[in-house]
Amino acid sequence: MKFSEQWLRSWVNPAINSDELAHLLTMAGLEVEENEPAAPEFTEVYVAEVLSVTKHPDADRLNVCSVNVGEAEPLQIVCGAANVAVGIKVPCARVGAVLPGDFKIKKAKVRGVESMGMLCAEQEIGLAEESSGLLILPSDAPVGMPIREYLNLDDRLMTLKLTPNRCDCLSIRGLSREVAALTKTEQQVVATPAVAVTASQTRAVNLQAGDACPRYAGRAIVGVNQAAHTPDWMKQRLERCGVRSISAIVDVTNYVLLELGQPMHAFDLAKLQGDINVRFAKAGEKIKLLNEKELELTDDLLVIADDVKPVALAGIMGGAESSVEAGCTDIFLESAFFAPNVIAGKGRRFGFSSDSSHRFERGVDFGNVREALERATALIIEICGGQAGPVTEALAELPARQPVALRVSRVAKVLGISLPAAEIVALLQGLGLDSELAGDVITVTPPSYRFDIEIEEDLIEEVARVFGYDNIPVQPSNARSAMLPQPGHLRSKNVLKQIIAGRDYQEAISYAFVEAQWEADFAANNAPIKLINPIASQMSVMRSTLLGGLISALQHNQNRKQDRVRLFEVARVFNGLNAEQQPEKIAALAWGGRVAEQWGAGKERVDFFDVKADVEALLAPRVAEFRRAAHPALHPGRSAEVVLDGQVIGILGELHPQWVQKYSLQNAPVVFELDVTALTQVQKLSAGVVSKFQPVRRDLALLMDESVTVDQLKTAFASAKQAIVANIDVFDVYRGKGLPEGKKSLAFKVLLQDTHKTLTDEEVDAAITALIKKAETCGAILRT
Repeated sequence: MKFSEQWLRSWVNPAINSDELAHLLTMAGLEVEENEPAAPEFTEVYVAEVLSVTKHPDADRLNVCSVNVGEAEPLQIVCGAANVAVGIKVPCARVGAVLPGDFKIKKAKVRGVESMGMLCAEQEIGLAEESSGLLILPSDAPVGMPIREYLNLDDRLMTLKLTPNRCDCLSIRGLSREVAALTKTEQQVVATPAVAVTASQTRAVNLQAGDACPRYAGRAIVGVNQAAHTPDWMKQRLERCGVRSISAIVDVTNYVLLELGQPMHAFDLAKLQGDINVRFAKAGEKIKLLNEKELELTDDLLVIADDVKPVALAGIMGGAESSVEAGCTDIFLESAFFAPNVIAGKGRRFGFSSDSSHRFERGVDFGNVREALERATALIIEICGGQAGPVTEALAELPARQPVALRVSRVAKVLGISLPAAEIVALLQGLGLDSELAGDVITVTPPSYRFDIEIEEDLIEEVARVFGYDNIPVQPSNARSAMLPQPGHLRSKNVLKQIIAGRDYQEAISYAFVEAQWEADFAANNAPIKLINPIASQMSVMRSTLLGGLISALQHNQNRKQDRVRLFEVARVFNGLNAEQQPEKIAALAWGGRVAEQWGAGKERVDFFDVKADVEALLAPRVAEFRRAAHPALHPGRSAEVVLDGQVIGILGELHPQWVQKYSLQNAPVVFELDVTALTQVQKLSAGVVSKFQPVRRDLALLMDESVTVDQLKTAFASAKQAIVANIDVFDVYRGKGLPEGKKSLAFKVLLQDTHKTLTDEEVDAAITALIKKAETCGAILRT
């Protein structure tokens, strides 16, 4: 909510400055997001009257003006504005003035004619981005008064970032109540006496949906002048709260909304056919709203209707057909309370919201309905004239305000400070909370404007806020601390992050809400979990893979000329609504150069095997198997599934060319996604004897079919159970001339070593023979 500090201070004026007020509100849980001046700084600008206007002798578009600024002699000022005229009152910057942007006004000659200042437009004193002419002031503006004082520009505009539970602070009255309690300053409440009834016109109100609208009040006001001018003071307050002035009657309803927090609406009485009916819509009914949207209604939408059709979407927006337009002389003014759960989310279903729905869906003060109606009626009659008819009010069962018990001892235990019971009662009563003390228990009956007070903890929070978080001392912990045992077979997610960050990846954090198309492309998931009320159309489903967020981050970096990107994310994915269906994953993406650009290395791009090494580092000391796999996000010939202890724990590979093209990537990134649970399980390390005897190396060149994999051969070698075989690695792959079609040759380096003696040739030959025999079970033969 945006508000004018001066308007707030007309209700409560504590002896603190603007910065202290902003800090006070923020520390009380009403975060001040912005605190800015109503107008930029400028000096020496006064209200002036134009006495005469004559053409400049040497310029067709300039005029020489005689201007009264409240001194003994008028000033001569050259002006080029098209709307300058005799008798108007305008802002005048005198010589020595400093305007926004450090623009200094000096004595000057314009085409040979002396000019002693400048007549100002709104743009030149920082009140508008653009202006087409001089700012014309009202005829009663006092000549010689500083323009900052006349236009009340020494004001500050504050924007609150309120939490959804504090709808009571979406008004000047609610804010002033808070400030009065926080500063122990008296609140100056605006009196709202009942308006005298001088007309007989009325409309009956029928509550057909009492649970959805337990209170509805309205009255006819006849003989109004719809074209009346909104007073400048009201227009100024509205504009400083971010509300555009529309017409006098609409401006009054918006003013009461900001002042008292009660949304209101005015109907053209002549356009209403019969009584006012508060009911749910009938399927198939239609309404055209004030924002020009035409809606087909469903039976869960509450409407205000006459005897023929809906005339407003209750609590959200009025209908265009019953709106107050030029020529309207009689209006029906409504003030109501609608149940929050009936209004919540309905406007966003149709792609819009309103100030009314923003408040009603959070909870409006149902005790304020009649008072707001009287306040708005008085303002309309004051500004537009007219006569007020009797108030028609319909009531159903209003929300019950159940008493809440607060234990003084519980306050001390939770806050860590001992406050006297009388002081706690005084703090709560300052907020308008009716409190009674009996022994150790304070019984509080929440008022009609506090929907957020339901349990004891809510009251403890109120005590802490009003007492002041700054006044609660920080106590050293009295609890005994001890190191918790760390199981040797587990490691934390932070260890995984440290490992992958140590391999030149940077952590990314993306939304769990993603585009439905990402799910279809990267997970072949055409039925993702949909959000009932998404915060944006492109964030409508829950992710079942982390790849979409990483690829989106890659696009962002690529569009900003980054040539090397390495990102990872650890987060949950959502395959269902149960906790077991929401596992944590670690995913990473590598794109661009294998290493950062430098003189000592080439420009080779990162490939499958580079990222495979990163996966192996995450798994170490455990060793995984990598099997050829098909995955909707990955290149069919450059992808693998990661298998650990016989279980598939993730995938690894190059992004599919189809998605590389669709998402406008310069080349394919290499990605992986693994289960975090599998990675946090580790094997206990065991020490082994380091042999002091020289190892023996033998090389094996084996011929086999293309379909035979290295993992198959290594598994076969392991089954030979040769204790003296220390390590086996591939060091060469050959295809081509000299080999039959469909065959390949793999060369293995075999290291043999014993920890107790030097190996003999016979022992080495026997071990090699055993390995060759096992290789033959896979269809591999020794190449000659």
